[in-house]
Amino acid sequence: MLLVVGALTSPHAADGSNIFLSSANISDVFRQVANVGVISIGMTLVIITAGIDLSVGAIMGLGSVLTAMLLTTDGWNRAVYASLVLDAIAVFAIILAMLNVLRGFMRAREGQANRLAPAARTPLAMDAGIALGVAAFACAYIALHGGHRMPLFAVLWIVPLAGFTLGALNGWIITRGRMQPFIVTLAAMVGVLGAARLIAGQDTAVYSIYSGTNATSDIEMLRALLFNVVPVPALFFLVIAAIVSFVMNRTVFGKYLYAIGGNEKCTVVSGLDVARHKMAAYAISGLLSALVGVLYAAQYRQGKADADMGWELDAIAAVVIGGTSLSGGVGRVSGTVAGVLIFGFLINILLLKDIDSNTQLVLKGLIIVIAVFLQQTDVGKRRGWLKRLAARR
Repeated sequence: MLLVVGALTSPHAADGSNIFLSSANISDVFRQVANVGVISIGMTLVIITAGIDLSVGAIMGLGSVLTAMLLTTDGWNRAVYASLVLDAIAVFAIILAMLNVLRGFMRAREGQANRLAPAARTPLAMDAGIALGVAAFACAYIALHGGHRMPLFAVLWIVPLAGFTLGALNGWIITRGRMQPFIVTLAAMVGVLGAARLIAGQDTAVYSIYSGTNATSDIEMLRALLFNVVPVPALFFLVIAAIVSFVMNRTVFGKYLYAIGGNEKCTVVSGLDVARHKMAAYAISGLLSALVGVLYAAQYRQGKADADMGWELDAIAAVVIGGTSLSGGVGRVSGTVAGVLIFGFLINILLLKDIDSNTQLVLKGLIIVIAVFLQQTDVGKRRGWLKRLAARR
């Protein structure tokens, strides 16, 4: 419906072609919504668990600062130190979790093979030692490059892992501290923003990579790949959406997240480790947000600590428009993709009609309110309300 409205109201080019339906305009819309779209996918997982993550924009800003500084700065600096700490924690946690799953699978196999004898258990200290060794190896790699600019392939895993750690930390505080997600992630939003400004080390909190003194072939290569060859940010968005949609619909992990959001108390009684799964949802959200920071640095050739202004609200709005309930347990990644595109095409239509930005905000607010109303109100109740209204008239 929105596409039809856009096509009918769109101005025409000098050659008579419809500007809204042109391939250049459609491609531009996908480029513009890609970054918020990737963040929205991570937000979908969190909201499905009946949570909220207000720190995604700040983590994105931190990711852009880390990307810009690691790719363009020689010598030890705040970005290297921060990456060293955050990535060590991330690698340790990931390896420990993978070993835990592997050990559990092996114990289950042993129990099935010899049901009379108890399955052998591997001490937690051994798994922790292995995870610590791998984390030390990752730290050693970062340390060896501490005096030089990081290569592009290293930044592509160092920065997302930093976001993974921050997201997991949010989840850990929420679950272990039994605190409200709104309060925890609000505090994280403020704290991460401050950390990003400190790392950037400039009054404007912007680490520019325009100048020839710190420009590198890596950042230019990344920019050319992402924005000059094909609309890679849009491909990132669609591929990540497809992967996460498969995980949510076809894997046990996804079903557990729906169960947690639907009724957390019953899920706890059933024996599921709710804390671990909620931490995983927040960790994925943080990882995707930091990945968007890499895309932002490539697009604008700068790392900006406050580049996130309002992005977390746009992500929440897109998720709600896509049909995900703020109460948890209901929602689809495909719906989030639709919500992101609805906002993208709506803004594009308004821009083509020269509608000012203030009116755009008003319309976005109305759409959000209407979407929540339709989502939270039962169809039968709406019909009853309309019948009572008609009877009064």
